[in-house]
Amino acid sequence: MTNPIRPTDNEARTLAKQLMGEARFAALGTVSPEGSPLVTRVAFGLCPAGQPISLISGLSQHSQMLQANPNCSLLVGEPGAKGDPLTHPRISLVGRAEAVDNQGPEHAEMAAHYLHSHPKAKLYIGFADFFFVRFALDVGYLNGGFGKAFHLSANDLAIPG
Repeated sequence: MTNPIRPTDNEARTLAKQLMGEARFAALGTVSPEGSPLVTRVAFGLCPAGQPISLISGLSQHSQMLQANPNCSLLVGEPGAKGDPLTHPRISLVGRAEAVDNQGPEHAEMAAHYLHSHPKAKLYIGFADFFFVRFALDVGYLNGGFGKAFHLSANDLAIPG
């Protein structure tokens, strides 16, 4: 059987970074302590250093699951208005969630940066139960459309801040 995964090239890296840079939400996959999967929709953005982040509530099920097991996956990329949704590019990002301390020095910078792309978050960004999660990526699985599959390393996915 022929390997369907193409060698990673600059076109794949560019598309992956474009998908991440344009995304305002993502599907987040987490695993419960009992081993049950959960997929939820979360806000998505990039921090000033270019790493994926989300602003989540500590009251949410996915937040509680990430505290117990930080391993997770994000699906980024939405179908266009026309055509088969499965032919539109998307990327699955695999890594670990790392909570950002609301009292730490990077929180204010991250919040100001985040509000540029998510202005409606101003309504709840200061709530006590909300905090930022930064995703440390291990690998990305890019589906660039029919016949365009790539595996990308953390270095391939790095976006200069």
